[in-house]
Amino acid sequence: MQSNNSSRRILRLSGALLAFTGIALGAFGAHALRSVLAPPLLEVWHTGVEYQLWNAVGLIGLGGWTGVDVRGPGQLIGGGVLVFSGSLYLLALTGASWLGAITPLGGLAMLTGWAWVAWRGVRSPSP
Repeated sequence: MQSNNSSRRILRLSGALLAFTGIALGAFGAHALRSVLAPPLLEVWHTGVEYQLWNAVGLIGLGGWTGVDVRGPGQLIGGGVLVFSGSLYLLALTGASWLGAITPLGGLAMLTGWAWVAWRGVRSPSP
């Protein structure tokens, strides 16, 4: 059970770090990039921030779920955020449209992670 406690702690920490960096990146986009990026690329940046923040909150909540092993789903969700939002940030900054082909892989990882969480919730015994 110790490793599960450690995993939940890591999920909460990861969620908090994603929230911290998401807020910082959102502010950076709103202030520093507003005059630099074209509106469509600024919207791409905003999408990356939005998905990062929502999943950060989810990871923090997932880290508080006791009695269920959430390591696998948490890793998929966290990795998915890095790929999804990270590729959007790079796309916005560089204009390299090929990065748009990578973004859905991160989205698929997040979707798979959250579906796994739902499955675990249905399969876990009631508290």
